[in-house]
Amino acid sequence: MSAEPQRTLRSLLVSERSSFLDDKNRLSAQAQQHHLNYKVSVLLPECSSAPSHLEAALNSFSTFYLIRKLPLYELLDKHFLETAVYQGSVYGLSYRSRIDQENCVCLTPNGRLSLSLDKDSYELLGFEGKPSKFNHRTTSRYVVSVDLTDSCMAPGGRGYQRLLKGLTSRLRLQVDFLLSHPGGGALQSLLSRYDWSEHPPEVSVRSLSHLSCPALLTSDLQSCDPHSLLEWLGAVDADVSCENSSSSFLSTLVCPEPSRTASQSLSVSVCGLLLPKDVLRLVQELRCYLEQSLQVSWVALTVHGFTDSPVSWGHSEHGVVTGGENFYTLLLFQDQTYQLHLSTGAPHTCPP
Repeated sequence: MSAEPQRTLRSLLVSERSSFLDDKNRLSAQAQQHHLNYKVSVLLPECSSAPSHLEAALNSFSTFYLIRKLPLYELLDKHFLETAVYQGSVYGLSYRSRIDQENCVCLTPNGRLSLSLDKDSYELLGFEGKPSKFNHRTTSRYVVSVDLTDSCMAPGGRGYQRLLKGLTSRLRLQVDFLLSHPGGGALQSLLSRYDWSEHPPEVSVRSLSHLSCPALLTSDLQSCDPHSLLEWLGAVDADVSCENSSSSFLSTLVCPEPSRTASQSLSVSVCGLLLPKDVLRLVQELRCYLEQSLQVSWVALTVHGFTDSPVSWGHSEHGVVTGGENFYTLLLFQDQTYQLHLSTGAPHTCPP
């Protein structure tokens, strides 16, 4: 086998250590730049059941909407722009559209509309964009990124009229669309015109007995190899055994050494269109949990971005390549320090 496939499997991993007590820590800004999240996983070692305040945070993630066959020009509706987009905090993503084969669209809270289009759709749209950096030998995909809050994109403006004409008369694209906005009231006019459903994020809980955990894990980045740690956390979340017994052909993953056995642990996940503000609220509750716990020295939280999102961090273009990974893992410790690991595929822009 040639070495080329080995190179394509590489990914970027940025790791840093800081403290919640440090006014210059960047956690909040970094989390808010990861706009489109579909899953949050939490691992609580030496825990048999989550305390009430933590359980409440896990069950209080904002609901979101699925709008079926939404014409994209509706995202330029003047009332929607004024009541939702210009107010900030709108999150939207085309649902079950494969970014390596189909047209994908997202709307981020800073008012930026991003379209990842195949060549034919791009040429039909007739709006300025640029070739995707995930093209291979030929240019087959283009990216159109529009700041809807820019003055030229105000209803009636030249840029606005050009994009609206492209979406209404040339590229009449319809997508199933996930949409979220705090309170949801600003979306009602849009929702009333289409088939839609409201969804609360799905929470699942697994109790783990006799879980092997890293024994000397501290906020020092040298205490445990980040790649081994993230592999182990991923295996626990996916319910893959890390025993590595001679009779098992499923996995060779092992817990980083030295290890210890936690008699009872809890693995919790929340799935849906998850907002960064809800993730940060959960982080605050995890900090409180650590302060009150006598047995637990650390907890882990991993936030997974959508595989088929046109963007990953900020406005950075995102593509599947081999896996479409874009996530970050936060390890919180009792002394208010933390490790933060941010990862994405190698061709992507480095995480912040």
